[in-house]
Amino acid sequence: MSKNKEEKEPLFSAKNMASLTNPFNKNNPVLVQILGICSALAVTVQLKPAVVMALSVTVVTAFSNLIMSLMRNSIPARIRIIVQLVVIATLVILVDQFLKAFVYDVSVQLSVYVGLIITNCIIMGRVEAFALANKPWPSLLDGIGNGLGYGMILVIIGFVRELFGSGCLWGYKVIPEWCYEHGYVNNGLMLFPPMALILVGFIIWIQRSRNKDLQEK
Repeated sequence: MSKNKEEKEPLFSAKNMASLTNPFNKNNPVLVQILGICSALAVTVQLKPAVVMALSVTVVTAFSNLIMSLMRNSIPARIRIIVQLVVIATLVILVDQFLKAFVYDVSVQLSVYVGLIITNCIIMGRVEAFALANKPWPSLLDGIGNGLGYGMILVIIGFVRELFGSGCLWGYKVIPEWCYEHGYVNNGLMLFPPMALILVGFIIWIQRSRNKDLQEK
């Protein structure tokens, strides 16, 4: 009876939607699990590379979850880590080649950090914690949710750093010239990695102050 009930579970049931949406807030991989901090510091000086990195990680997380979930019953436990690395590395190579073919300038800006997606703890963590124990559809939603939850933080930090550090967004000047004529000066500190860490801490503080479940007793 329970098996039939599980098979008939709607694609967008409350449980599946929780897998998709929880990483946006109460289980955010950066703010709650404190994962993926290094790339948040490295690729958020400008908004465009932050968005591209966010989409890249989302694609890799989603499809690595999906593939590993499809293979979960046929992989011997003793070699599962090796298989995971092969799958994730293959996806990262495909994403890297796609970026070089279609957004080469951003690929150059991201430099080695695209390749380092392989070592992103979020991806391996979701495969181990979720994909190997759940069916493909929930695993795909979990991967998308965690990728977007991670990407959301990158985009926020990239937006703030480029706006106040360079007076630009997406490479275009948005702060009018008259502001500079009246004494406005870009905040050069925003262009340094420590400022990204401060912004992450500030976002964590805001999130935890609004979610009592995340506050330490």
